[in-house]
Amino acid sequence: MSAIPQNILASQRASLDNLVAIQNVFFEGFEKLVDLNLKAARASLEDAVQRTREVVELKDAQDAVSFASGLTQPNAEKALAYGRHVYDIVSGVQADLTRLSEEQISENQKQVSDAIEQFSKNAPVGTESAVALLKSSLSTATSAYESVAKAAKQASRAAESNLAAATNATLKAATDAVEAAKPAARARRAAA
Repeated sequence: MSAIPQNILASQRASLDNLVAIQNVFFEGFEKLVDLNLKAARASLEDAVQRTREVVELKDAQDAVSFASGLTQPNAEKALAYGRHVYDIVSGVQADLTRLSEEQISENQKQVSDAIEQFSKNAPVGTESAVALLKSSLSTATSAYESVAKAAKQASRAAESNLAAATNATLKAATDAVEAAKPAARARRAAA
């Protein structure tokens, strides 16, 4: 067989391997999300059972107010932790897909570059300017892709930083709300 069909077969195999790798990344991410949701559901059920037992043991209205005010912070923290886990899973899937895409694009660029080199070796006399134009176009496309990839990575880092800041602000607000409710609950108990 000639070199070109072998290159095509190798390219097809590489593309198929990349497709399988992408499917595996999605499936692993899905498995992690299912596992997280099962664990969250189990923890919620166990927490509901525990809270029900605590409610049954309440003796008066003051205990009920204290109990209710104590629920806010743990639930907010659990919701934030769940959100962080989902974000970590999605970020991991995104990073894997980005890596696989970059590898595929790099391989495709190499194949195009090799094809241009092969073409330039066998090009008829007088086509040097066309070959130079092809090489320049490939270089420009590669540079543009690298710029876009760099900007996307910077945007991803900025979004991650903003999400972390928003998460911390939400947790602080929930904590502050619980702390603000405690003196009122103490005052109600003292008044009763």
